[in-house]
Amino acid sequence: MNKLRTGAFHTGMILLSLLWLGPVIWVVVMSTRSFDDIAAHGVGSLPRSFTLDTYRQAWTDGGELRALINSMLVTVPSVALSLGLAAVAAFALSRFRIPGRRTILLLMLAGNLLPPQILLIPVAKFSELTGLYDTLWALIAVQVGFGLGFYTFVLHGFMRDLPGEIQEAATIDGAGVGQIFTRVMLPLTRPALAALGALSFTWIFNDLLWAITVLRTDDNMPVTPALLGLQGQFVSSWNVIAAGTVIAAVPTVAVFLRFQRHFVSGLALGAVK
Repeated sequence: MNKLRTGAFHTGMILLSLLWLGPVIWVVVMSTRSFDDIAAHGVGSLPRSFTLDTYRQAWTDGGELRALINSMLVTVPSVALSLGLAAVAAFALSRFRIPGRRTILLLMLAGNLLPPQILLIPVAKFSELTGLYDTLWALIAVQVGFGLGFYTFVLHGFMRDLPGEIQEAATIDGAGVGQIFTRVMLPLTRPALAALGALSFTWIFNDLLWAITVLRTDDNMPVTPALLGLQGQFVSSWNVIAAGTVIAAVPTVAVFLRFQRHFVSGLALGAVK
């Protein structure tokens, strides 16, 4: 009976995996087909050609290189600033008796409960008033501001559950607050930081809404809005659009594979706590 259940479970998981991988494989295959092949036989037909020129067109003619550079210029500082500030805030709120710390944490988290659609106009107007509109700095500030509350809430839960004796032992050994934070708390919360880092990189890198809210010129657009422009430029060249989509997915896949071990351990640690 157990073998039957195990076999049914594995079969179901294989089918679900194929269902998820099907569109991905279809996009990859379509990105290597020629325009004449797709035009003659349709996008859903079996491939009758193979070419990598579509990636060159998406990379150079479609501006994917510039868009990827913009995405990295936004994503890397946003992730570093968000997690750095969140770690400091979580450390203070979880390890020290700050008056109203629960209220502060709830207020920081409350911003994430608002639908982002109702904040589009205020954010755009505020970026104009500050002179940051249509700059990458505006997008970085938005990403940090709206992600900080959630990251602080998650890291607060990890740091709060760490044994207090660890901090007391470090204090007895003469460690100051800064040393306790950098040498004790940060190493112990590395799985949580890695998991949040992988998630925040994916969220920020793939963001579309805030990018088109605070940016206007094509030269400043990250990769996700650039894909919209690619659809307009190569409106009937589905193979080039598919190639651009594959290129845009490479950084997030690479980051997840790099931090996969820490990501899984971070989620498991959070589930236990």
